[in-house]
Amino acid sequence: MNSAQVDAYLNRLGAERPARPTVGALRELQLRHLRTVPFENLSIHLGERIVLEEKQLLDKVVGARRGGFCYELNGAFGALLAALGFDVTLLAARVYGDEGRLGIPYDHLALRVRTEDGGDWLADVGFGAHSHYPLAFEERGEQADPGGVFRIAEAEPDAAGVRGGAAAVEAVDRDVVMNGKAQYRLDVRPRVLGDFVAGAWWHSTSPVSHFTRSLVCSRVTEDGGRITLSGRRFTVTAADGTRDVRELDADEEVLAVYRDRFGIGLDRVPTLRQVDQEG
Repeated sequence: MNSAQVDAYLNRLGAERPARPTVGALRELQLRHLRTVPFENLSIHLGERIVLEEKQLLDKVVGARRGGFCYELNGAFGALLAALGFDVTLLAARVYGDEGRLGIPYDHLALRVRTEDGGDWLADVGFGAHSHYPLAFEERGEQADPGGVFRIAEAEPDAAGVRGGAAAVEAVDRDVVMNGKAQYRLDVRPRVLGDFVAGAWWHSTSPVSHFTRSLVCSRVTEDGGRITLSGRRFTVTAADGTRDVRELDADEEVLAVYRDRFGIGLDRVPTLRQVDQEG
């Protein structure tokens, strides 16, 4: 990422270029990202290609002022942080689903970020409802955050008696827990963006993936709440958890919410893509 691209990205976030890669700078950048760049899966249902390469991610998130899902958002954010001098490691995770079952390998992409003044941090701008600020990676106690109470714990062996589904992993995986419920399991081994191509393809094409079965666009609000457009249902969640839900009837209403509340200009309303059993 060159200097002009960094400046354009920071302009999208409404952020100044930090003087140094500090914890304070990381906290500000993550919060601004969550408030500005939506978590959304619209490309899947608009027939747009999802390409996990830095230029394409920047073209989408910065140039087109769109959002994305985890691979895109954390991929782009990780590139920005690295360009600003942070030490960034891409990590793969498997998301906990129904009955505590773990999802596919490379189910999720998260970031381990080292700052010059405060150790290692888990940064994640691509998981929907999650922490507003980075989490201390080596802290094992509870970490209070506007998004909830979080804990990063050493993972227990799975049903097969191994950690993270791998027969021999020297480093111990981590479970990220939110309000007492495990969200995803991190494999702490470093990855590169290309490692996540198969996971992104699966989530974009499989009839089993929740991304092919739903439409979502969501971001954190200035007051610490959240707004979410799921299909035609628009939900405003206040910081205290109270919700206002309304159904949008006219296409013009839906397009206006995308434009005015998420900054996404569309020429048509996305509709669920039909995915057959072969994907």
